[in-house]
Amino acid sequence: MTQDDIKTGGRNAVISYLTFFGIIIAFYMNNEHKNPFTAFHVRQSLGLWLSLIIINLSIVSNFDIFMLRAAVYVFFITMWFYGFMGALSGKLNLLPIVGKLYQKLFSNLGA
Repeated sequence: MTQDDIKTGGRNAVISYLTFFGIIIAFYMNNEHKNPFTAFHVRQSLGLWLSLIIINLSIVSNFDIFMLRAAVYVFFITMWFYGFMGALSGKLNLLPIVGKLYQKLFSNLGA
């Protein structure tokens, strides 16, 4: 990946972390130019948001325990911040623990 890829795909990479709709916007904006930097961050962000939704619907919703909900949200916010800062700084940092899985699961998205 070149510096030009990072420079041209940086804006869309940042957009991908801004809500679930940001992923959709960044994905469609990246379809035209197929920037690998944007595709990397779209996969990371998509995996992160889908994980939050699935965990909330399948596990957390069955229990009304504040500490469990708080732990899930602290984990999500920490991972989101890590990915967002990577997109802002132009780095391809895999999210800890789950980053490789997201790249593998969503490998057909993007460049």
